[in-house]
Amino acid sequence: MSNTYSVPLAELVSEFNLDFFHKSSDFEKIRVTVDDISRPGLHLAGFFDHFEPMRVYVCGTVETAYLLKLSSEDRRIIFDNFLSYKIPALIFARGFEAMPECLEMAEKHDVTVLSSKDTTSSLVSSLITYLKIALAPRVTRHGVLVEIYGEGILINGDSGIGKSETAIELVKRGHRLIADDAVEIKKVSSRELNGAAPEVLRHYIEIRGIGVINVAKLFGMGAVKDNTSIDLIINMVPWRDGEAYDRLGMETHYEEILDVKVPSITIPITPGRNLAVIFEVAAMNNRQKRMGYNAAVEFTEQMSRFFETRER
Repeated sequence: MSNTYSVPLAELVSEFNLDFFHKSSDFEKIRVTVDDISRPGLHLAGFFDHFEPMRVYVCGTVETAYLLKLSSEDRRIIFDNFLSYKIPALIFARGFEAMPECLEMAEKHDVTVLSSKDTTSSLVSSLITYLKIALAPRVTRHGVLVEIYGEGILINGDSGIGKSETAIELVKRGHRLIADDAVEIKKVSSRELNGAAPEVLRHYIEIRGIGVINVAKLFGMGAVKDNTSIDLIINMVPWRDGEAYDRLGMETHYEEILDVKVPSITIPITPGRNLAVIFEVAAMNNRQKRMGYNAAVEFTEQMSRFFETRER
């Protein structure tokens, strides 16, 4: 899956403690743009149908054993053909040594060859997981993101309605701030969104009348978190007389972000409402619903049974 985002190959080398067998002349410019990792397999046997030259390739036990059974000349021909496609990098897992013929052709075609001590399956799965998050589709939304009892809550509302003040009250009650004002949202799977703060705004929050404060410095590192899943959206709106607000919570509403449906509720704001407590209850209630319990449904069924009994 290709997209408009990319990860520098140098970042992968640093993140996964990879060692160099050969460093290409353009190494610092190479960027990985797909989140799939491949094993060379049939490509080493000369079958290049459906070959993906944008992927990083990993050689494990099977590929290495196959290559070592061949003659030096055959290995030279194989690597000459394989590395001519100018893949981002070839990684030898399990601490296997790159063959001299591989390094010869890597130099000829200017391809980076790396080494990892990790097992092949562990390295491949870790790389895929890392790349899926790093290359995930994303969007930036105005709002505040907090984590309450392990639930990621995205708070939306008009400017000045009290999103940041509510977030600070939640932080004082032991919960954690992820982002204020701007939230970077990534689609990390078909059903999961992950939110974080832009690097320049991380750990900062603006309180009108006070200014910008650093939550990590003021409340400690336990009061912040770099990212969290987005499990519930709370829309803060001014109270309007005559407006019909949900009293029972029987119907679950959703908002779509990056084609992922996220449960959402609307909280009307009036002076004197303890919003921090309300948000805590909303987070716990959302977790209960995800675990299969819905208090509104139980209450409605209980009321129906009560009136049925009375009618008898």
